Amino acid sequence: MKSNKDIIKLIEKEQLPYVKVGAFDIDGVLRGKYIGRDKALSALKKGFGFCDVVLGWDSNDQLYDNATYTGWHTGYPDAEVRLVPSTFRRMPFEDDVPFILGEFTGQAEALCPRGLLRRVVEKAAGMGFTAKAACEFEFFLFEETPHSVRDKHYRDLKNITPGFFGYSALRSSVHNEFYRELLDTCVAMNMELEGLHTETGPGVLEAAIKVDSALEAADKAALFKTTVKILAERQGWMATFMAKWSNDWPGQSGHIHVSLQDNKGDCVFHDSTKEHTISETMRHFIGGQQALMPELLAMVAPTINSYRRLIPGFWAPTDASWGIENRTCALRAITGSPSAQRVEYRVAAADINPYIATAAALASGLWGIENKIEPDKAVTGNAYDKGFPVERQLPRSLADAAMRLKASAAARSLFGEAFVDHYTASREWEVREFNKAITDWEMDRYFEII
Repeated sequence: MKSNKDIIKLIEKEQLPYVKVGAFDIDGVLRGKYIGRDKALSALKKGFGFCDVVLGWDSNDQLYDNATYTGWHTGYPDAEVRLVPSTFRRMPFEDDVPFILGEFTGQAEALCPRGLLRRVVEKAAGMGFTAKAACEFEFFLFEETPHSVRDKHYRDLKNITPGFFGYSALRSSVHNEFYRELLDTCVAMNMELEGLHTETGPGVLEAAIKVDSALEAADKAALFKTTVKILAERQGWMATFMAKWSNDWPGQSGHIHVSLQDNKGDCVFHDSTKEHTISETMRHFIGGQQALMPELLAMVAPTINSYRRLIPGFWAPTDASWGIENRTCALRAITGSPSAQRVEYRVAAADINPYIATAAALASGLWGIENKIEPDKAVTGNAYDKGFPVERQLPRSLADAAMRLKASAAARSLFGEAFVDHYTASREWEVREFNKAITDWEMDRYFEII
């Protein structure tokens, strides 16, 4: 669908009784609803109102008390939303009902995750670049339901398979029905997978989504996470994209692959005359990403749980490091042919909001190009064994990361005062909610002995 007029014609031609619309909130949760034919036609022509509480509450529907954009002080009015025709797709598990993503407009546009990435993509275009991206996610699957996990208090959960079994042809054949449904659904919903396989761990899969322009890639990544959860629950399973759900297993990555093309469609990261074929543009892009990673980490590691993954020796970086084909680094330069040369932003986990994390990865690289930021010498060997200066060390908690983001002049310049203030307020709220909790660790450790 190229325009809203195309969708209007389809609705009228097929006499569709309703469509489904939605938008992603700050935490990457898809908030949506069904709307009837007349409402859909009106929304496609002039937009529609969506209660702005979805930008004023957390992933548990608890209302922020520290946000200025919306709250009891504003009465939670409607925010205007425009439907984006290029996001139109059918939902095969709902009898092919049409689904369309929206973006917040007006005052809310400054806070809209999709709008944030769109503005960064527009900045790239203004610099003469087309930004390309792709996300890959690891996720665990369990023989559980939303009721059973709560009844068990999230303990002693049953994974769909036991053992390690990375890249297992056995596991994928045994559960072929689920693999095929996921693969076919992704094709039908225009978010085709490049690869799908088991990872090391009980019931863990990894999916790589095909590359696309950065904004569309984030659409696909965000919809993919929701779709996996839907398909799993429809067959009596559950999927989690937490950064780290168990002390016994590595965390779940959500790596972002980014590259830039010029107006002719040629990769500007590749230069056959340079060492490792890394062009000056790519070098400065990496330099910007490395320099700003500690300041922007809250946009990429957005939850309390994110920082449980960022520990040495678990395939997750602990410092703003980079290396060539080095998976122990936060940034992995993938070199070779022009069509494949890119940067893998490995600090990201599966719990990312793809719009916000991709915006951070892309904007920091563009900032590096603008300011000709030189990266450190590429790390060889195990990055965990290296000593890094304090400016390369990543925040160790969401509280520290939110503080760094709030104080970042670069972030405010790249993303706007309104977004930084609202987003950091939402992360500070998340920290406060966590600090109210009495954890199982505390009970086990202190209840009797202290």
